[in-house]
Amino acid sequence: MNTVRKINDQLAIAGQIIPDQFSKISEDGYKSVLNLRSPDEKEQLDNEKDKLEFLGLHYINLPVKLEEINHKGTLQVLQTIDKLPKPTLIHCDNSIRSSVIAFLYIATKQGISFEKALELIKNLGLLS
Repeated sequence: MNTVRKINDQLAIAGQIIPDQFSKISEDGYKSVLNLRSPDEKEQLDNEKDKLEFLGLHYINLPVKLEEINHKGTLQVLQTIDKLPKPTLIHCDNSIRSSVIAFLYIATKQGISFEKALELIKNLGLLS
């Protein structure tokens, strides 16, 4: 089971969530789940979308690869987060991508340029 880490009142991050966590995610008040995993990744859950939507959660799968995190490639993801009902849980396989995306989202909302936020993330060792 992956730990759900609350970042602020709007965002939380996790690695791959498992079916035993789905009800708890809903009970904890999350309104949406953003999955950053590609369908071809190992241990991708079947029917994750259907199961979470059955519980009343909004669900979107926007695959993101760490090596493709750049201004242009990430803009759609950040815009999607902006539109999702909050609080939103962002997950991937091991919390690295979800951490990076959450950090970029928060930083840009606070007026930090995307480039500066990306530099800070690299200094933290989350991206090379």
